[in-house]
Amino acid sequence: MQPLRGTKDILPNEVKYWQKIYEIASQILNQNSYTEIRTPILEHTELFLRSIGDFTDIVNKEMYSFSDRGNRKITLRPEGTACIARAFISNKLYLKSKINRLWYLGPMFRYERPQRGRQRQFHQLGIECIGSSMPIADIEVIRIAIKILKKLTLQKWKLEINSIGNIEERVKYTNSLKLYLDKYENDLDEDSKKRFKDNPLRILDSKNTKTQEILNSAPKLMEYLEVESLKHFEEVCNSLNKLKIKYQINDKLIRGLDYYNYTAFEIKTQSNNEQNTICGGGRYDELIRQLGGPYTPSVGWAIGLERLIMITTDKLKIHEGKKIIYIASSNVNNSDIIWEIINTIDKYKLSFELDISNHSLNKQLKTANQIGSKICFIIGNNEIVNKYITIKWLETSTQQQIPICKINNYIKYIKLSLKT
Repeated sequence: MQPLRGTKDILPNEVKYWQKIYEIASQILNQNSYTEIRTPILEHTELFLRSIGDFTDIVNKEMYSFSDRGNRKITLRPEGTACIARAFISNKLYLKSKINRLWYLGPMFRYERPQRGRQRQFHQLGIECIGSSMPIADIEVIRIAIKILKKLTLQKWKLEINSIGNIEERVKYTNSLKLYLDKYENDLDEDSKKRFKDNPLRILDSKNTKTQEILNSAPKLMEYLEVESLKHFEEVCNSLNKLKIKYQINDKLIRGLDYYNYTAFEIKTQSNNEQNTICGGGRYDELIRQLGGPYTPSVGWAIGLERLIMITTDKLKIHEGKKIIYIASSNVNNSDIIWEIINTIDKYKLSFELDISNHSLNKQLKTANQIGSKICFIIGNNEIVNKYITIKWLETSTQQQIPICKINNYIKYIKLSLKT
């Protein structure tokens, strides 16, 4: 039986990369005072209807929603920010601190056409800086994203930024954009035709070459921004310049979620692949109030882990811990001696593997060599009768016989010898 289309088993030889990403991200985020939060994958459907927007592709086409046995409308979370906002409100985190820096890593679910780097169950690493309207918060999250990506060996990337203003400014711009596109409606690609009526801003995201040519002469959103929006964006750009973070202003960059305002940004890999956005985010000052909480300006981003792993696997250096001790036994069912040894190994926190294959001792020794163990503890019939263990150092083939009563001191010696 195969997994569901758009889902994937993460196998043991792949998990090490996920663990490495978690390790690097948590170290950098903890250093920057971000604390991890974990929210349920199940949420009320209303949460996403109120936050993401009725006319977005996610709500209209991509959400996994159903009614449970209590006839409640439930959705598997399609993104993380709305869930964090809901948790912030329901747990009254605003009473504990004015500024909350949070990060998360977990699975999301969208009914999309599966392709390389895109699954229906996918994973995101995300951060949210909640409680500051200052442009410096935008810079903080962008800087952290770049720091994580660089640490994960992503060398060729570009940062694209834009200001999408506030709701009032976007309404004025949307009206002008529709007026301009009206005469080209029949020339637009099919997706853009569908968006023209309900969500014309998303036409700016179109990958269709002809549609992009039409947009080249369209009104620009920046022309409709007023003083506050322009000032915020100018400060973001100035700070990026001071930090020597290279960026491009992309006046067609519109994030696909309704809750964004002011700064929007994407970090892209420099490849010809259409799916080259590795990180996307922006500011969302009204979302928490919109969901019933207090006015709480915020900014954040999310990184797609499947796409990230796909482009960094070859470069990530994974130091795999080898099993130091391999326990080979001709009679694994005679477990008294074995568990005494294992308890002692546990005491000194050494890694080990107990052979439970029922193969011959020679074959077990061969396995110990193949997996790179340093030492093999051999427990055959003679060892059991005479209460000793044969210790074989595999690199030198040196063998010793150690009485069971002295095994504690010998394992302690192994621990010390590995440190030197």
